[in-house]
Amino acid sequence: MIKLFNIQHFSLHDGPGIRTVVFFKGCPLKCAWCHNPESKSASDNLSYTDKNCVLCGACERVCPNGVHSVSKDGHKINRDLCASCGKCVDACNYSALEIFGKSYTIDEIIAEIKKDDVFFAEDGGVTISGGEPFMQFEGLYELTKRCKEEGYSVCIETSGFTSKEKILKVAKNTDLFLFDYKLTDPDMHKKFVGADNSIILESLSALDKAGASIVLRCPIIPGVNDNTEHFKKIAELASAYKSILRVELMPYHPLGISKAERIGAECEYNESEFLDKNIALSYADTIQQLTDKKVI
Repeated sequence: MIKLFNIQHFSLHDGPGIRTVVFFKGCPLKCAWCHNPESKSASDNLSYTDKNCVLCGACERVCPNGVHSVSKDGHKINRDLCASCGKCVDACNYSALEIFGKSYTIDEIIAEIKKDDVFFAEDGGVTISGGEPFMQFEGLYELTKRCKEEGYSVCIETSGFTSKEKILKVAKNTDLFLFDYKLTDPDMHKKFVGADNSIILESLSALDKAGASIVLRCPIIPGVNDNTEHFKKIAELASAYKSILRVELMPYHPLGISKAERIGAECEYNESEFLDKNIALSYADTIQQLTDKKVI
């Protein structure tokens, strides 16, 4: 079984062509700006959207563990008591409640992917994202193997925070890696991501030596990594590794803040503004001047 938090159909931004994106649950890193905070925990998350709640109390009546307390003064949730049974979600008629996390067999995931067969054409296929897919290594390997047997193009979006042995084993079933590169300075990386970047750089080097195809994806976080040293390192990596096809900048957006609130999590980096498009383009130009690889 593989624990997922979403399967997204008809995606246009997660690899070439039209793709089905399979989101694995669980991540070993703790990016302060995470835009999918519901992906971090390997366990299920109960999500509550306050604006949708009409205080009807249906959830309180069906919950066997006393998670919900509803009165005219509001709706209080004790997530520590939640067993993710889903009874409250089924009882809510106003889409105020949702559980992020569901276990699938590989056959069930393939059945979902097959719904998009007609859209894939020559370029499309499957992208496996997260969280961090390598947190569920055995499931990841078996799913990529099955996808290739079914004739699908396979992309993996990863932080690279895994062993060289694991990433190279999965690389045999992978057409393209969407490889995140977040921070250059190891101490800053540990502060904002939860670990230094040595393992990540080892994985990137191993993939290059193995001749994998890589898109280097670089989130740009204002006040954290929007500096010349980091841009130079991005260009250096792109130039040094033949396997890196291009660099994609991922401008910061604040959509993860509301998601974190809905699952009762704290958001360490809570900048509320989107990164200005023109500023992001200027960063792309800076990197482009230092490498012959395409920067978008």
